[in-house]
Amino acid sequence: MSNIKLFENKKVRSVWNEEKKRWFFAISDVVEALTDSNDVRQYIKKLRSRDSMLNSNWGTICTPLDLIAADGKLRKVLCADAEGILRIIQSIPSPKAESFKRWLAKVGYERLEEIENPELAAARMREIYKAKGYSDQWIEKRMRGIAVRDELTNEWKQRGIKEQMEYAILTADISKATFGMTPSEYKGLKELDGPDNLRDHMNDLELIFTMLGEASTTEIARNRDAKGLKENRKAAKQGGNIAGNARKELEMKSGKKVSTKTNYKELPESEERKKAITDESEAKE
Repeated sequence: MSNIKLFENKKVRSVWNEEKKRWFFAISDVVEALTDSNDVRQYIKKLRSRDSMLNSNWGTICTPLDLIAADGKLRKVLCADAEGILRIIQSIPSPKAESFKRWLAKVGYERLEEIENPELAAARMREIYKAKGYSDQWIEKRMRGIAVRDELTNEWKQRGIKEQMEYAILTADISKATFGMTPSEYKGLKELDGPDNLRDHMNDLELIFTMLGEASTTEIARNRDAKGLKENRKAAKQGGNIAGNARKELEMKSGKKVSTKTNYKELPESEERKKAITDESEAKE
């Protein structure tokens, strides 16, 4: 499970390691969040040259993991767990270091809570979307879409799909058949940046047809006992075609395209978000 977390409005890419039961964080994102450096790679290079002990342990601290890059593609990114990140920030002279340590502890604790009680994860996600300004109706569809997606990826896992690249290929097959666009092409339509989550910028109908394509794929793969990438690609295209045909029929009857250029980057802030910002400002004063 990978996602993007926010530390003081800075994006920090992260991935959860189920075996080790802990988060790993993109080192470059952490350094950028703490230093606001315009050249993170150069900053890390200088950091290692100043701290010989950190440099000598760099190979054990860092783990290359697949994360979404700025161009929207999965790439190997140097990551570290909370212990490794804490060691790195010891060498960063930043006034944000202490608040980052607290943030790091909170992120880890909340994930452990969610493992014990999965309903907490859903509740926290709803709170985040609501704070961003999404409507309750949209949030319900988004949450349902997440459940449908989880069911599909679990089905793929049981059918021999292991590599992240294979998940990306199958997802692209469904999207192409459903909307006539791959996810990267869809993000281009909506003018989204690489790390932006496409589904967070879909309207109600886009979410509904995404769910239909993925739910149909799950059902076909399961009933046909699809094995491996080749058979699951057939199921993905067929599942996507079911949603695609339904989309085309709606567009013909309504005279309006389902896929739009609209994205939700400029959502009006919710009252909860406005209050949180006000409270934070008053606390700093």
